[in-house]
Amino acid sequence: MQITVDMNLCESHGQCVFAAPEIFSFDDDDRLVHETTPSDALLDKAERAAALCPVRAVTVSPAVP
Repeated sequence: MQITVDMNLCESHGQCVFAAPEIFSFDDDDRLVHETTPSDALLDKAERAAALCPVRAVTVSPAVP
């Protein structure tokens, strides 16, 4: 899978971090960082994180070959 975060939309609410801390976190400057190609085993958590984003900045899509 591929995770994309539109940083122009992201307001750092952190809902994705709570939903999928294996994929999303904040750096020392409180900016969102994320794994762009996490394991497919984390698909449910990634989709939940995208659904919880209040500004819909997170997109989950199939892996690009």
